Amino acid sequence: MNTPQPPIENGKMQIADGESPVVNRRSPVANPQSAIANPQSQIENPRLARSAGILGIGNIASRLIGLARDTITSYYFGSSGALSAFVVASNVPTMIYDLLVGGMLSAALVPVFSSYTDPERRDELAQIASAVLTLAACVLGLCALALLILAEPVARLLGDFADPALQQVLVRSLRLLSPAVLLFGLSGGVTGLLYSLKRFNYTAAGGAVFNLGIVIAAPLLAQRIGVYALPIGIVGGSLLQLAIMLPGLRDVRLRLSAAWHHPAVRRILRLYLPIALGLIVTQVQIVLDRRWASATGPESVSWMKYATTLIQLPLGLAPVAVSLAALPSLSQRAAAGDWAGFRSIFGRGLRLVLVLLIPAAAGLWALAEPVIRLLFEHGVFSAADTAKTAIALRLYLFGLLFAGVDFLLNYTFYARQDTRTPAIVGMLAVGFYLVAAVNLLPIFGFLGLVLADSVKQAGHAAIMTLLLLRSLGRLTGERIVQTLLKAAAAALVMGLVVWRLAGWLAGWLPANKLGEFGVVGLSAGLGCILYLAALRLMRVDEAMGLLAAAKRLARPNHG
Repeated sequence: MNTPQPPIENGKMQIADGESPVVNRRSPVANPQSAIANPQSQIENPRLARSAGILGIGNIASRLIGLARDTITSYYFGSSGALSAFVVASNVPTMIYDLLVGGMLSAALVPVFSSYTDPERRDELAQIASAVLTLAACVLGLCALALLILAEPVARLLGDFADPALQQVLVRSLRLLSPAVLLFGLSGGVTGLLYSLKRFNYTAAGGAVFNLGIVIAAPLLAQRIGVYALPIGIVGGSLLQLAIMLPGLRDVRLRLSAAWHHPAVRRILRLYLPIALGLIVTQVQIVLDRRWASATGPESVSWMKYATTLIQLPLGLAPVAVSLAALPSLSQRAAAGDWAGFRSIFGRGLRLVLVLLIPAAAGLWALAEPVIRLLFEHGVFSAADTAKTAIALRLYLFGLLFAGVDFLLNYTFYARQDTRTPAIVGMLAVGFYLVAAVNLLPIFGFLGLVLADSVKQAGHAAIMTLLLLRSLGRLTGERIVQTLLKAAAAALVMGLVVWRLAGWLAGWLPANKLGEFGVVGLSAGLGCILYLAALRLMRVDEAMGLLAAAKRLARPNHG
């Protein structure tokens, strides 16, 4: 299970915001002055790169610690049925979080909170945030209590394990995880407030430390209480995450509040209602996905989990970081009616996503087996587990680029106070998944579910792209297609070289962990150099922009 992140909105490959008091409700293309860019938009690109860099570093740290978590998990539990039962249970706190807080984070909280971040309105922001957090604590506290009491019927709904002992592991894991429901929700509310204040350092640090719970708990407790060390680690990690982020709100006077009559609170709830309806459909899909997977064999859920862990690393590096960094600025540009600036921020963000995500997908495809072997093949995790996980990873990669682009596509609608469109498209995408799953599951088993997820991502992204172009107009001058083609060409060359090099190195280096690290490290390092060199030869500005952003991050006092 990963740290709570805003999900890939209604197009989940599970990961992760509204209205100004004076808001322009017109269509972006209806404003004849939209061609005149606000001078402020000219300085958004460096800020976007810097903010995305901070979030990217935090997400990379979180994913790397997550890899360490799964490396430890694979050592003690491999792909056992007990681990699969825990994975099914661990989805429940995340599902509740996504339904009640996660979707609200990007669809409503950040845009609304961003309208009150000026110093003269900071007291009103504290009042609104206090009311939202109090409401969330009440609702999620009741959900946690219900999960504790109703763990057995919930387990029967979620799992279809042939072994009754595995169903009991699922029940006990649900009970141990119940406090995480409340902790995840509070962390989500705090995250929304920090994003709106553009205090990304705290959210990045909070996400990074979450996985330390399992990293610490598993070695200490696995020999004594088995797989139950993992839910205890999740609860501990969620406490640590909340504790790290709270100091970022030291100047925001939060308190218990029932001021739910405030117009901003009602606006948040009104904006979130369409998202909630869409997420309910998405949660049904997740339940069916895990239930169907558990019925194909005790190891299937575990293989899918290890594969999605690797998918999460490039998602955290590019689309999550870029989209969350861009959202407050997109919301402000939309509220001001600066549609030229809006398109510029979106274009810059999308180019960054493409430049980062395309080579990541190519690299993971080429190095699937070596990476899985290095990270997970030890202890009770076998070579057969590596082979199955590698197949699942490559099939998930078909949907990776679509899933990454979906983040930014959804946020362009949320920034314009439109939560209905992403919700409707999300429900249509679940329909794509169900049709594909019903037809592919009997043929390919659990791999059919992986393919169905990629079908869903592609369908969702295609519809959102068409709707974006219809509502926002053509992105003339943003060089998106040009960047896509150049990045794809460079990544293809890189992937072929990396694949051949990894095979050659595997025959020369020793067959141990040091040799496996050499295969992955040398191949990936050369691949990065080749890719950046190719982008520079093709004069792709984003490559140089990323290097400049890295230099700025290395100098935190830079103006």
